[in-house]
Amino acid sequence: MAFERVDGYRTIEFGNPGVSRDTILDFLFNGNKRATAGLLEHDYEGEGEPVEEVGEILVVLGNQNEPLGKIQITRVDVVRFDEVSDEFALAEAEGDLSGDDFRKSHRAFWEGCGYEVKPESMVVCAYFELLEKY
Repeated sequence: MAFERVDGYRTIEFGNPGVSRDTILDFLFNGNKRATAGLLEHDYEGEGEPVEEVGEILVVLGNQNEPLGKIQITRVDVVRFDEVSDEFALAEAEGDLSGDDFRKSHRAFWEGCGYEVKPESMVVCAYFELLEKY
């Protein structure tokens, strides 16, 4: 299932609808969140979506699928789960202070969504800048 488009741009949703998404959107619009992660197998291949490209603009959606702003991709790394860097964890700015923190919190999140996470699972680490908040 392809993600919806808004004004010709692909869209992006952070976390799960509800408190999870509200918290992450607050990190994005009022904090330092400048990166996001997705499991290659589930969030991309499973959804039939290509990995983001540097320069690509995405519309950020809220809990009701309403457009809230735009981000632009500045860097994309596809790495093994066990190799996610401290640099990425800090850029994601969701409270993880190291790659080890990232692995602990994201394993719990993804496994809570029903996905198996192994050391060799591939993770898309997308860095971005916030272009605008609507």
